[in-house]
Amino acid sequence: MAKKSSVGKTAMWGLMGLLFLGLGGFGAVNLSGNIRTIGSVGDKPISVDTYARQMQQELRAISQQTGSAMSFAQAQQLGLDTAVLQRLMRERALDHEATQMGLSIGDEVLRDRILEIPSFQGVDGNFDRDGYAQALRSAGLNEAEFETSLREETARQLLQGAILSGVEMPAAYAETLVAYVGETRNFTWALLDESALDAPVVEPDEATLRAYFDANADSFVLPATKKITYAWLNPTDILDQVEIPEADLRAEYDARSDQYNQPERRLVERLVFANQEAADQAAAALEVGGTTFEALVQERGLALADVDLGDVDQQALGAAGETVFDAEVGTVAGPADSNLGPALFRVNGVLPAQTVTFEDALPELRDAIAADRAVRIVEAQAEDFDDRLAGGATLEQLAEETDMVLGQIDWTVDSSAGLAAYEAFREAAATVSERDFPKVDQLGDGGLFALRLDEALSERPAAFEDVTEEVAERWRAEQIVTALRVQADAAKAAIEGGSTMADLGLSPREELDQTRNALLPAAPEGFTEEVFEMETGEIRTMEGSDTIVIVRLDAITPADENNAESAALVAGLRGQQNEALARGLFDIFAQDALQRAGQTIDPRAVSAVNVSFQ
Repeated sequence: MAKKSSVGKTAMWGLMGLLFLGLGGFGAVNLSGNIRTIGSVGDKPISVDTYARQMQQELRAISQQTGSAMSFAQAQQLGLDTAVLQRLMRERALDHEATQMGLSIGDEVLRDRILEIPSFQGVDGNFDRDGYAQALRSAGLNEAEFETSLREETARQLLQGAILSGVEMPAAYAETLVAYVGETRNFTWALLDESALDAPVVEPDEATLRAYFDANADSFVLPATKKITYAWLNPTDILDQVEIPEADLRAEYDARSDQYNQPERRLVERLVFANQEAADQAAAALEVGGTTFEALVQERGLALADVDLGDVDQQALGAAGETVFDAEVGTVAGPADSNLGPALFRVNGVLPAQTVTFEDALPELRDAIAADRAVRIVEAQAEDFDDRLAGGATLEQLAEETDMVLGQIDWTVDSSAGLAAYEAFREAAATVSERDFPKVDQLGDGGLFALRLDEALSERPAAFEDVTEEVAERWRAEQIVTALRVQADAAKAAIEGGSTMADLGLSPREELDQTRNALLPAAPEGFTEEVFEMETGEIRTMEGSDTIVIVRLDAITPADENNAESAALVAGLRGQQNEALARGLFDIFAQDALQRAGQTIDPRAVSAVNVSFQ
């Protein structure tokens, strides 16, 4: 049989990983109404289920990596929801681009890809239509949805391959980089700080500090500031106003039954055999110690990923359930019957049963439903608030007459607390002028705000009273460095005359074979970079904020471009640079495709999905 393209296999296995690993144990998001999509890119919709599945997949992956469950609130703080949405938008932009170009795989290629997937094969190694349909049902998809997804994924891979083919950095680039990075230095240095002073720095009086401030007033500057009044309504502010009938709470509990009530599960790998005799022989080989489970898998031409069932309950294993659940972790059970024939099962872990009663789940249920309804209540008031402002109401009146909260902020480009933590507010604050009338804008979590610019202050000199502590700290640091400079210059001259650092009572530190990325504690900023500018035997002093170092360069060792390590490094760097260049080019293409296709996002739908995770 001809060898299949790597692009096609990448697409196939990427999609199958999503279906059979990412969705295990999770169902589609339960949303009320007729919301089916969270938006679209060009003519390609982004389904609610796709967004929910990928969010769940990301949460699960992070939890597995860290060993602890990550809440959705934590994921939002890390920007995970935004990253998932951006990735989906980019993928759909590429799907749109591929469609516009008429790029697609034919039915024969699609058929071949499906036939290659082990999960769709029977015990004889041939395609099993019933197994195919069952696997897709377990993943929450029908055949049409799966095949469309496989076509789109493959088309994206083909598009990427066409764009990136032949991308390569010149060999000289990597060679020059290796020569630069591989060069090392030997040097000796000593640190002088306040403890090395011949006499302590005297404490300054106010007159001294004021004189220092006056002499350096230009360096004490307050940033450009906007004094802003705002009215803000966050959904969390009205949670106590949301009434939820018990019937709705019980309905939500029933909808989440799989989440709250899970039987004991096992992490299981299953190796199926063509007949009982082959299964018995394999079990015997394991028992006498002549082979391992991994070796049995390899003999079949499979990888462990091909036999991994993930986490399954006893019922899902059918006739083999009791045998597998009686086995100890780390052991191989069977042979036992499976829906595909006699099989050996390796047990890799136990996930205890989870039972959460309605009463125990009540706080979480109430919070989730209340959060969703609070978002809807807030959104429903946006038009009324806007009408009031358009009719002449002030922010103060709006706050007095509604649930909106009035506040003030001295906003700068560095502000990040409270309302300023929201990107939408920062964007509005950055562009607002005194001529603008307040209008209602939406925040990413479903909240609303309106703002008014009261005063705009340009960058300006600070008053002494505003920066007294900073003045004192800077004055003291300068006094220390000034005194140390005299001592360091004298020490440098003595070393140039033949004295050693030890002779002068310093504590020299000898550094050998240091590279350009060396990090030396207590060394001033830019220390290593300056060392690599020095000549052999040269002595320099370098100043920190309140320290000085004396350094002598002892030796320069060029990178050995002829040894095996350097050759491997050149090859590795070329590969990295090729990959980086290719990735950069493709990112530019994908972003351009997204802009050309156009995008629409339904914040209400996104919020509804996000609430389901809370």
